[in-house]
Amino acid sequence: MEWFAALVDLFLHLDKHLTVLSVQYGGWIYAILFCVVFAETGFVVTPFLPGDSLLFIAGSLAALGSIDIHLLVLLLFTAAVLGNTLNYEIGRWLGPKVFAKRESRWLNPYYVERTHAFFERWGAMSVVLARFVPFLRTYVPFVAGISAMRRGNYLFFTVLGAALWVGSLIYMGYFFGNIPWVKANQGLIVVGVIALSVLPIVAGVVRAKLARQ
Repeated sequence: MEWFAALVDLFLHLDKHLTVLSVQYGGWIYAILFCVVFAETGFVVTPFLPGDSLLFIAGSLAALGSIDIHLLVLLLFTAAVLGNTLNYEIGRWLGPKVFAKRESRWLNPYYVERTHAFFERWGAMSVVLARFVPFLRTYVPFVAGISAMRRGNYLFFTVLGAALWVGSLIYMGYFFGNIPWVKANQGLIVVGVIALSVLPIVAGVVRAKLARQ
């Protein structure tokens, strides 16, 4: 399981790996970061790639002068939008093929229609908040495409979510990432950001259960 150990090491020491990559590859670090963010948000099979921590640490490196902060934000914002758009289009293309048979043994079109209704009503909240939640930001675009959420609505909110996600985490890393206490507790800070993002979703689920009861 050497690949698993390497993946764990990447997550635990992402700051060191990113620093080494920026030194070894110079300007190519922008392309590497672009590809990671694009893949994490664009392919439903790659939710394990680093997201929040990558943005935060990239911002802290930019504060040291090795990366241009504004170019970094622009490129990774573009990667996030393009990734989510591709994921959505894959889901939209796959949906009719999967649910063509109305009496599918494994997948019931009724639930897809219900999911479509959910996205039509709560699309803004689900698409924007999912940006800050690992795994959800990979799967929500795919499900939105399968449920045929209106393309215009989806694109608007995915752009908004990408701007908030990329901008907030990179600039947080830029302004605060190199403070000694913050640098020593980067993992806890990223987890805290994720927890704050999940709270509205948890609150909504609890309210829905209480309403049903």
